[in-house]
Amino acid sequence: MIRKIYPIALGLSTITAVYAYAATGWKHSQHSMFCGNSLYRDRYQNYANMGNKIYMGMKINIRIVGRKSSEPWLEDGVDMYEKRLRPSNVEVDTTWHKDNAALMKGIDMDRSKNHKVICLDPIGTQQTSEKFAGKIYQWLDEGGSRLSFVIGGAEGLPPELKYPSNFSSKKSNNNHKKKEEATLISLSTMTFTHQFARLLLIEQIYRATEIKKGSGYHK
Repeated sequence: MIRKIYPIALGLSTITAVYAYAATGWKHSQHSMFCGNSLYRDRYQNYANMGNKIYMGMKINIRIVGRKSSEPWLEDGVDMYEKRLRPSNVEVDTTWHKDNAALMKGIDMDRSKNHKVICLDPIGTQQTSEKFAGKIYQWLDEGGSRLSFVIGGAEGLPPELKYPSNFSSKKSNNNHKKKEEATLISLSTMTFTHQFARLLLIEQIYRATEIKKGSGYHK
């Protein structure tokens, strides 16, 4: 589940920096940082009555096969959305993998920590922005505030990731662990370079946070 901290757990005698839902009227939420006892005391009663939770440290990792783009505009776009996401308490990083073997090793590491892993693929479930916004917070909750998106290289996702049952051992023994089925989603039926798919994905992550806030970004 998403890591949650309730107001009663925060010490009144210490200056505490946390990310909390604190936008217009404290109700239509966006994550922001507050420090100190005075704001805590001012907001505590309303916050407690609402029964809301403070979500801490959501981290999303984009795992991708290939090299970082040499096109500055692509990197500038990703950097822009990374910065825009910080006030919403969402940190997005990108891990580049040289080949599918390295990618699978990273995915196995994520799964061993119970992080949710979502793969982008044309055969995956089609998403609207509204549906994606709901799903992304569900996945973060399931993964303990940790979520990984996977983008394949020029040849797409590794077959053992898309079709794990085809690569499971046919031998039945106590030491065999069934391969985990992949969760596949599609952002579009069109084809994009993996570098551009990364930019499209992070924009949709940002859009999801704005939909969650109810801001005017998504129309």
